[in-house]
Amino acid sequence: MKLKLGLPKGSLQDASLQLFRRAGYEITVNPRSYFPVIDDEEIECMLIRAQEMARYVEDGILDAGLTGKDWILENSAEVRELADLYYSKLTFGKVRWVLAVPEESTVRSVNDLEGKIIATELVKVTERYLARNNVKAKVEFSWGATEVKPPVLADAIVEVTETGSSLRANGLRIVETVLESNTKFIANCAAWEDAWKRAKIQTLVMMLNGAMEAAGKVGLMLNVLRADLDRVLAVLPALKRPTISNLSDPDWVAVNTVIEEKTVREIIPRLKAANAQGIVEYPLNKIVL
Repeated sequence: MKLKLGLPKGSLQDASLQLFRRAGYEITVNPRSYFPVIDDEEIECMLIRAQEMARYVEDGILDAGLTGKDWILENSAEVRELADLYYSKLTFGKVRWVLAVPEESTVRSVNDLEGKIIATELVKVTERYLARNNVKAKVEFSWGATEVKPPVLADAIVEVTETGSSLRANGLRIVETVLESNTKFIANCAAWEDAWKRAKIQTLVMMLNGAMEAAGKVGLMLNVLRADLDRVLAVLPALKRPTISNLSDPDWVAVNTVIEEKTVREIIPRLKAANAQGIVEYPLNKIVL
């Protein structure tokens, strides 16, 4: 038996493969094939665009896959949402679908778009957004290059952004946020009821969550005199509590903890000032809570 797993093709592909690598799965992609090779003989991978993933998982063509919350909603897909994977092609956070207009536009809110034209890939979500605000406007599907359509081909757009830089570069101004989204690990409902597939999916989710939890963190090991332990512990922010172990010399202990990588350059000098010795920083692949 094999688990049929969908991986997002396109902008999220490289970030997804990196996440799987940190989770312990090596995936090799042949640019001429839609079927990557994974070093787990019980998993069969297929590259599918994130926009279509939820539909194929819902229909059982795939047992599980990675796609955005936005595309689950766009397809009104009935799937099991098992994990939030907060990564995207640039950052480890959420992305936003925003309503944007040209800088010189008089539009200040969605209510100003009555009778106007909006271009977007996220047609159904945008239509529901307009309905919630009692606004009647024409929503046109955009095949790409959506930012260049206002003001000639559309009055406004609903487009995905991480930083807003592309919108600004095209002379657009964000009016409102339509939807926040992040990558989800989803499963087919029938596959989830199969004991073998559920166990396989749960292992995948655990390892991916562990890799996400470790992102941006490092481990620190150090030795300290018992007399200085309180001073050292006051310096350390910990995942929960530092692990303290006895050494062969009863006057000394070893301290092991996890901290944010960006704080290392500030914390190590403070640890030295607190008389810590033998400080070792090491990378982390996974933290399983």
